[in-house]
Amino acid sequence: MAKEKNIILGVTASIAIYKACDILRRLKEQGYSVTVVMTKEAQEFIRPIVFQSLSGGKVFSGLFEEAQEPEIEHISLAEKADLILVAPATANIIAKVACGICDDLLTCIICAADAPVVFAPAMNENMYKNKATQDNIRRINSLGYKCIEPRAGRLACGKFGAGCLAEVETIVKEVKKNLK
Repeated sequence: MAKEKNIILGVTASIAIYKACDILRRLKEQGYSVTVVMTKEAQEFIRPIVFQSLSGGKVFSGLFEEAQEPEIEHISLAEKADLILVAPATANIIAKVACGICDDLLTCIICAADAPVVFAPAMNENMYKNKATQDNIRRINSLGYKCIEPRAGRLACGKFGAGCLAEVETIVKEVKKNLK
């Protein structure tokens, strides 16, 4: 019997966060074990209990939460990951990873992991097209991480443009393609 693949779903603060619930559900339907790691800011959009209910497991968020196990949490989560998917990925998380900043649980896991990392950006078109964001995307790609191109559509600000989270099916296909 094949080993069950472990995916970390990193969830950051974007209006597209509601689609992370569908991504989680689809990955679980495919037979993957999914552990959710939320940034503090993401919890302003959706409470961890939603992801806990959908995943059937603990949702991790704080770098300095009281550990239930004697292991170092960000290291143990990184070592168990077969793939890390950050969806939705904000300009902030992309910039932090591009610069090697590890100031929260998700960025520490990404830095400590030897697994493929896939980012699915979702943000305002101006933020996505900003030169700094584009440089950061090129930088994470040069580090070996995968970035799924966002699609054009109606943005939270009411305008139409690039920056919408890729379709859930596209994201799930990329996960399957990038699993070791």
